[in-house]
Amino acid sequence: MMDRTLKALSLTLSYPSAELQGAMPEIGAVLGADPRIAPDTRAALQALADGLGRGDLFDVQESYVMLFDRSRTLSLNLFEHVHGESRDRGGAMVSLIETYRGGGFEPATSELPDHLPVLLEFLASRPASEARETLADAAHILDALGVRLVRRESGYAAVFEALKQLSGAKADAEAVAEMLAHPDDDPTDLAALDAVWEETEVTFGPDPNAGCPQVRDMLAQMDKPAPNPMNRSA
Repeated sequence: MMDRTLKALSLTLSYPSAELQGAMPEIGAVLGADPRIAPDTRAALQALADGLGRGDLFDVQESYVMLFDRSRTLSLNLFEHVHGESRDRGGAMVSLIETYRGGGFEPATSELPDHLPVLLEFLASRPASEARETLADAAHILDALGVRLVRRESGYAAVFEALKQLSGAKADAEAVAEMLAHPDDDPTDLAALDAVWEETEVTFGPDPNAGCPQVRDMLAQMDKPAPNPMNRSA
């Protein structure tokens, strides 16, 4: 059975489009009706959905890009916060693709498989216990992203608060502090951002040795501090 709330959160975190704007009233209604989420968080989610739906499309797209595309510390690609640019990221990505395929899920997007909206769409189709455990394993990443969004006074922070509540888990304080110790990127410094985003090419495809591991087993290692992106070479 589809978890409509996880699907709605996936759509809320997706790049805004005219079609998505048209769906925001329904998305807000779904998020406002889930008793698993605290009333104040539901209200904040509805306000976010209303703002995304009513705002000028160019403005909401620009805001999204400045937050999630031009700020590495707010990247929605989860393995970015775990593996950085290491070769382990490619292997983890291949395993994640195999997990999706094993669950009969083929993402209809050009985003990388570890993109949070893609993962949430997958989890929306999985058993509730599996979805909770996966979110719990990534709790410290979700918590740190939420804190950074609160600092920027972004309504998107409500999405991460809702995910924390849906996981039923408390994030590891030490792991959260380690992530927050990394300074936030300046989204207006395009030269610096170009330098840190340059990565070696990663290719994906079937891995005969990958099997079909559970997503939560891969994300279970997320409590290991990620390398400081400010100390990486381009």
